Amino acid sequence: MDDKFDELQELILSDARKVFSETVIDHAMNPRNLGEMDDADGFGKVTGPCGDTMKIWLKIKNNTISDIHFMTDGCGTSIASGSMITELAAGKNITEAEKIRQQDVLKALGGLPLDSIHCALLAANTLQAAIRDYSTAKTYSKRKASRKEG
Repeated sequence: MDDKFDELQELILSDARKVFSETVIDHAMNPRNLGEMDDADGFGKVTGPCGDTMKIWLKIKNNTISDIHFMTDGCGTSIASGSMITELAAGKNITEAEKIRQQDVLKALGGLPLDSIHCALLAANTLQAAIRDYSTAKTYSKRKASRKEG
């Protein structure tokens, strides 16, 4: 039975390799930083035009992304894009992470088929939403603290 399963899996991967890079396949099958995060400093949730939803949680220390997690209800390319954006953003300061765009995700993944490039946009937009959430909360906390001082 295991031999039949292995044969089927290899057949599926062989077909996938005709369309996707090894990097896409690896991130889709072995996503990095998958899962929710407690006590996040920033959170973003975006639904793309195809209906896939992605969520990203950020932990920030000294203005640097010290931890990042994602979840998606989407397809394999959404999973790969979410996984890759966490790899691209981890360890970056907020200013650097704000500059990560769809093209950066596509390049890091080795490209995506035309009908899947929106997944990279979804990942980039979700990261930006999480950064905005963090920045808004940080600004709000500073305003609140300054009102207490006066």
